[in-house]
Amino acid sequence: MSFLPVAGVSAKLGWLHADTARWATRYGVPFRQNPHFPVNTLMLMRGATGYLRQDEATFLRYADAIFSAMWEQGRNLNDPAEIGAVLAAAGFDPRAALTLVDDPEVKQALKRDTEHAVTRGVFGAPSFIVGDELFWGNDRLLFVEDALARP
Repeated sequence: MSFLPVAGVSAKLGWLHADTARWATRYGVPFRQNPHFPVNTLMLMRGATGYLRQDEATFLRYADAIFSAMWEQGRNLNDPAEIGAVLAAAGFDPRAALTLVDDPEVKQALKRDTEHAVTRGVFGAPSFIVGDELFWGNDRLLFVEDALARP
């Protein structure tokens, strides 16, 4: 028996789009299915890793800009020039961002973090680990809260 990725099962893909819209409505956040999805996120993940290494406030500003571009504006984040435009609009220097994502230490940190996540059993996003327990999916947040409340 073989399995198809979600994009290969039209009924599941249609359901997933509707379900994502339901969650956005529930959380009261804007959402637009990105017409360029799926996107190669390697550069974006390197950016997140690099900015997180700088400080939390810069990372959060970066994450907000990227998430808004991806899931509100429908921007083509497969295109480095488009990423640069998104970052410039958020107050980042696009040249410095390119230097950051090419930094060997940032690349190694992302590899190390990814290997650690795989070792811990992470297989998708969003994932949460409390102690040794893995929770996957935003619909599992109640279980995460329960686990955090345990002594």
